[in-house]
Amino acid sequence: MSTTERPRILVVGGGYVGLYAAKRIMKKMRYGEATVTVVDPRSYMTYQPFLPEVAAGSISPRHVVVPLRRVLPKAEVLTGRVTTIDQDRKVAVVTPLVGEAYELPFDYLVIALGAVSRTFPIPGLAEQGIGMKGVEEGIGLRNHVLEQLDKAESTTDENVRRKALTFVFVGGGFAGAETIGEVEDMARDAVKYYSTIKREDMRFILVDAADKILPEVGPKLGTWGKEHLESRGIEIYLNTSMDSCVDGHVVLKNGLEVDSNTLVWTAGVKPNPVLARYGLPLGPRGHVDAEPTLQVKGTDYIWTAGDNAQVPDMASRKAGVENAWCPPNAQHALRQAKVLGDNVISGMRGFPQKEYAHSNKGAVAGLGLHKGVAMIVMGKMKIKLKGRLAWYMHRGYHGMAMPTWNRKIRVFADWTLGMFLKREVVSLGALETPREEFYEAAKPAPAPAAAAAPAQKAKAS
Repeated sequence: MSTTERPRILVVGGGYVGLYAAKRIMKKMRYGEATVTVVDPRSYMTYQPFLPEVAAGSISPRHVVVPLRRVLPKAEVLTGRVTTIDQDRKVAVVTPLVGEAYELPFDYLVIALGAVSRTFPIPGLAEQGIGMKGVEEGIGLRNHVLEQLDKAESTTDENVRRKALTFVFVGGGFAGAETIGEVEDMARDAVKYYSTIKREDMRFILVDAADKILPEVGPKLGTWGKEHLESRGIEIYLNTSMDSCVDGHVVLKNGLEVDSNTLVWTAGVKPNPVLARYGLPLGPRGHVDAEPTLQVKGTDYIWTAGDNAQVPDMASRKAGVENAWCPPNAQHALRQAKVLGDNVISGMRGFPQKEYAHSNKGAVAGLGLHKGVAMIVMGKMKIKLKGRLAWYMHRGYHGMAMPTWNRKIRVFADWTLGMFLKREVVSLGALETPREEFYEAAKPAPAPAAAAAPAQKAKAS
């Protein structure tokens, strides 16, 4: 970390908003005008809409992450967490991955921490659940599912086999529906290489407390998506929640009980709880309360955007929708980040702030290879697509939204190779414990029993 007399713009969080806001600020800033410092526990940004395809093996995990230091070569990138903020002194406390915490002064502040999985105190959830917020979880889910097929193929115990081949997904929004669609697609391909497992032996279950899935694309496409998944043998239970999942025994409110080694939790997100320690004004659900200019209410030197922010949806409000707020999706995060970056520069130079207003352009979702739904908004007209064409729209939109041309090209290359080569179905579960085999080989051997016998015999004589 360098020390400088220049003003410091501190960006807390290196996700979608943090990366794009910092990039925009660096682009608009004059040489030497300020120092941009980005703090995040990871040294990379993850493009979360592609995590279901990572779990299915359609995209290499390395290609959905963007290294912060490479994209922001002129910024300071600190790998750690901002634990507290003293607004009176304009000082943040940074806790690095190793070593002691230290204070970091700033002049301007950007809060871009994003969201974490929204969970409930359900018995067994912490021990059994697999989230889908990070690339590590996407890799882990893929390896885990393929390991279950290995277990089922190798056992003669029918109960062990049934538990291994039952997969439960909780949450029917984009993350849940896309993940179960992609994973079922992958498992369907994988079992072609197993002599004792067929698709009919596997059981996929999707549970949601709401009365529909994929609410983001509207009721008609949501209904089509439900019917499509059911036609592939996926059981869907709506208006249903989970009571417990201790030791993999899943109990649902509707009375259904199943044993499963796989529980994927995608039941929504909530703002990062560390926000409560920053002394910022928060909304009723824990979001940072923001003005239409993306400035935090009551301040003129702090900005926020993305999943951790409560931003008024000015386009909807102008259309007559009262109390409308921007939903937490990549579409808004990208556009908010650019406005935020411009407003930080304007604030530094004493210029007026610009309000953020963006009309919804629609939503797209992939449900496996060549399957998807899409709703495209063009003015007052809504175009609804399903099937292969919607899947092309999904890949096209997110492929172009992926940050940096380096990553765009790599993602499109993965997709192109996938058209000609069969999907990889190898499990690399040892990635979770890479040192285990070496430890077994290198640990001290116990003293042989035979070596102790002569010594005892000599002592007796």
